Amino acid sequence: MKSKLVCLVLAMSAAWTSAWAQQPLPIVIKFSHVTTADSPKGRAAEYFKKLAEERTHGRVKVELYPNSTLYKDKEELEALQLNAVQLLAPAPGKFGPLGIKEYEALELPYLFKDIASAQKVTQGPIGKRLLKALEPRGLTGLAFWDNSLRVFTSNKPTHLPGDLKGQKIRIQSSKVFDAQLRNVGALPQVMAFSEVYQAMQSGVVDGGDNALSNIVTQKFYEVQKYLTLTNHSYHGYVVVANKKFWDGLPPEIRTELEGAMKETTEQYATLAREEDEAALAAIRKTGKVDVYQPALEEMDVWRREFTKVHKEMEPRLGKDLIEAIYRETGSRP
Repeated sequence: MKSKLVCLVLAMSAAWTSAWAQQPLPIVIKFSHVTTADSPKGRAAEYFKKLAEERTHGRVKVELYPNSTLYKDKEELEALQLNAVQLLAPAPGKFGPLGIKEYEALELPYLFKDIASAQKVTQGPIGKRLLKALEPRGLTGLAFWDNSLRVFTSNKPTHLPGDLKGQKIRIQSSKVFDAQLRNVGALPQVMAFSEVYQAMQSGVVDGGDNALSNIVTQKFYEVQKYLTLTNHSYHGYVVVANKKFWDGLPPEIRTELEGAMKETTEQYATLAREEDEAALAAIRKTGKVDVYQPALEEMDVWRREFTKVHKEMEPRLGKDLIEAIYRETGSRP
């Protein structure tokens, strides 16, 4: 009797072990980014994680690595190509060093009057064309997360472009950002996002340009005395996956993830707008920053000086692409 019981227990144990072995392990997606977890991008990544894990019933696990905890700006795309991470959301200009220069067109100054006009491009045929251009580099473009327009911060009053002359301004790697600043006598400094706060605090740089929400979440208002509402260029992100990894997903899993990404992208548009408005109010409330709104005639000077770079960038970015964006938005600088 005892031997029969032992045999039964062993048989049941073997059956459980076999059933457990047949369960698929979670597919791990490492999602790395350079902003804080409470930034619009960080919150959108959390939202995607929630949807992805719920809709795949645990077959997918999304691991989030915000605030450059895994990789800095220059490292993250190489890590994605090597499949060390599977998802990123870099700014468009970061694809330039990979030879995908077209993305820098989105960063041309005063190309868009607001985010709604930018979305006509990023969420339309031109956006799809840009996402497709990533594939030869082993990447799959999934979405554009449209954030806001960029503004300048500095430790020196900056009311007009001429005030930037001689200032060391932090930029992300972008030929467009570099050229627009050099044209007005500024000294652009390419620097990883994770290093900016300390550089501003120590005086290594005088200022930078960014989205209002990033200025708040990175606490740049603690180390910058002046903010100028220039709204001079697009600030958004391209959500991109390692192509081999993405193509290798089970079709039903990929379909669920694509749906989760679509919903997250729609949610992001509302989230970014709300965060932008809240960020400006929060910056004013600190009392630490002199917020300057250029007058109409001053904005005309900003546009005139900065948009000189459009013609300069035509050979690099392609006149046809720039013209197509002008047509899509119904305006040109």
